[in-house]
Amino acid sequence: MAAATAAGGLRPVSFPRLLRAVGARGGLPWPRGGRAAAAGWSRPEPGGEAQYCAELLRKRDYEGFLCSLLLPAESRTSAFALRAFNVELAQIKDSITQKTTGLMRMQFWRKAVEDIYCDNPPHQPVAVALWRAVKRHNLSKMWFMKIIDEREKNLDDRAYRNIQELETYAENTQSALFYLTLEMLGVRDVHADHAASHIGKAQGIVTCLRATPYHCARRKVFLPMDICMLHGVSQEDFIRCKQEKHVRDVIYDIASQAHIHLEHVALDDYLYNIRKVDFNIFHPSLQKRNTLLPLYLYIRTWKKTY
Repeated sequence: MAAATAAGGLRPVSFPRLLRAVGARGGLPWPRGGRAAAAGWSRPEPGGEAQYCAELLRKRDYEGFLCSLLLPAESRTSAFALRAFNVELAQIKDSITQKTTGLMRMQFWRKAVEDIYCDNPPHQPVAVALWRAVKRHNLSKMWFMKIIDEREKNLDDRAYRNIQELETYAENTQSALFYLTLEMLGVRDVHADHAASHIGKAQGIVTCLRATPYHCARRKVFLPMDICMLHGVSQEDFIRCKQEKHVRDVIYDIASQAHIHLEHVALDDYLYNIRKVDFNIFHPSLQKRNTLLPLYLYIRTWKKTY
């Protein structure tokens, strides 16, 4: 998102407005009457879907929420819709106990995208917001389908076989999301696409690292097996939260691969912090939200340095 902002030379919102938006609270704008009423949700209040998407991001993708706030007002609601779509797909894997359920939910979104491009979106707030974004910016359908297909393939509870497999997953999910963002901003440039590809891969690797303690607590490890085997580290070592040097060496190698893809974007903050704790991925400081991130992003946007 930061790279997309830089590529477009966009003007950020004022920092006081950013803080007010970050501090906003309130429930999601579903209609009264529970799920039954929601199923017939066809005429929401103006902006209701955007508010729903923004609140979903604030709770599930805080950094994406902040980056979206820095975009011009005419693009912000579409950015909320794109990232909310990504959140909806991303949380499927962690919310199911059977793969069949996940496949059904993926099929819902595949059908939803098909219907969006037929001007018949389902009565679901993210889908309606996405339909408006597609209509407004003429977004490419193939990127949405690529994200769904890759997320669906990733429903299996198994580790990545190697770092290349992780990068492929990141390219088809995170990078694809950045390509859509560039389209939304009207940026049609091969150099911007190249940057988006690298940033997306770095984002995917960093997300895998950041989620490792969460997954380990649930006795799951998705880190690339080739790097773990290289250092003689088993999945059980991570599940037991071991902090020996050979475990940290695995994290170092994976983090180094992310660093190859970027130098100065928001992800660099996590890579810097993980170096400070000698690649101990279970260090408590890595689990804390950076309260200065809104200011950090605003200053970088103002200076046009990413």
